[in-house]
Amino acid sequence: MVDITTNSITRDEIDQFFETGWIEKKALFDSNEIDRMRQCFDNLEELAGGLAATSTLEGSHFVLGRNRDQAVIKRVVWAGGSQPYLLEIGADRRLTLPCSQLLGSNEFEQLLSQAHFKRPGDGVIFGWHQDIQHRDKGGGTWKDVNGSGSFVQTLIVIDEMTPDSGPLKFIPGSPRWGRVDFGEHDYDDPDYALAQPEHFHVDQAVTILGKPGDTLFFGPYTAHASFENTSASYRRVLINGYAYPGANHRQYPGEGSCRKLTVT
Repeated sequence: MVDITTNSITRDEIDQFFETGWIEKKALFDSNEIDRMRQCFDNLEELAGGLAATSTLEGSHFVLGRNRDQAVIKRVVWAGGSQPYLLEIGADRRLTLPCSQLLGSNEFEQLLSQAHFKRPGDGVIFGWHQDIQHRDKGGGTWKDVNGSGSFVQTLIVIDEMTPDSGPLKFIPGSPRWGRVDFGEHDYDDPDYALAQPEHFHVDQAVTILGKPGDTLFFGPYTAHASFENTSASYRRVLINGYAYPGANHRQYPGEGSCRKLTVT
């Protein structure tokens, strides 16, 4: 069993999360756990290979596309729908305890169990954005209930993030901006990656390099991006996202999505 005390975060880390935009926990998951996650990703990739277009299969929603005349997996939404071990990870206290501290609640809703693939040369990018644009779709779909963003996203490194594998980039201090407009371009549109609000400066970006098992925690207003994988290796990450009770008002795709979790 995971020791609750040793997996809590400090007051300084909480301050860093809200002021800088993210915190990082090195080697939060061990090599055996990462190997099991990789097997789940291999299973997802195999399932995606049998699909002709974006669709839901075995409880997971596969968002597919084409780039450079090859099929690409943009993301698998609610990856745990077809891979139960990923749901176990999403409920692991190493993730949920820090999130409960950051949300200020021991109860919350898991909105994301998402697998992101960047295969060598597939050209997949995630341009500059804040996750609030994916949570709040307007029309009453989202409310910041706790006044601090009401959402925490976690990212587990599955394959080493190197300078040329499309690593994550963050803009320090961006949570203080609130919501800003990065445009409505699709991620595959090169203009999306160039969209810059007035007070955004790309030269301030911090590149996150990481080993398998390293884990990031960041908020809905943290500006971030990741660009093309030009390496010869995969770069995959597992994303889990948690919302304060009552913040989310829409149903996400995937069997069992938006499940309720409690940290005891």
